[in-house]
Amino acid sequence: MTLVPLSTLLRRALLADAAASGLSGALLSFAAPTLSALFGLPVLLLQSAGLFTLGYAVLVGWMGTRDALFRAAVWAVIVGNALWVVGSIELLFTQSPTVLGAAYVIAQAAVVALLAELQFMGLRRSAAVLRVA
Repeated sequence: MTLVPLSTLLRRALLADAAASGLSGALLSFAAPTLSALFGLPVLLLQSAGLFTLGYAVLVGWMGTRDALFRAAVWAVIVGNALWVVGSIELLFTQSPTVLGAAYVIAQAAVVALLAELQFMGLRRSAAVLRVA
């Protein structure tokens, strides 16, 4: 297993992911009944996604405070984010969200995709630092 030092970009991308996930998780967890009516999505789905993302936010936030991480751990976050985006798109076809619900799902999927891309770029920069050192 290869440890890589966190580039500034990777650290910021992980911390931004943690902040966005924490805010989204809190919103989905605590306002699920209201959001369910607005989004046309099941309360249990929103609460489950919210609780999951709260836990994820804690983990990714912790990762963002480390000096170095195993490359595989960073890849797990990147792949997990990519799978979240795919699952979000699938949700649009398996559920019947309102226009507002679809807009929320698309917006959060776009943010997650951007974060995954920034994490990938940050990992490449971290690996480049490792090769130079």
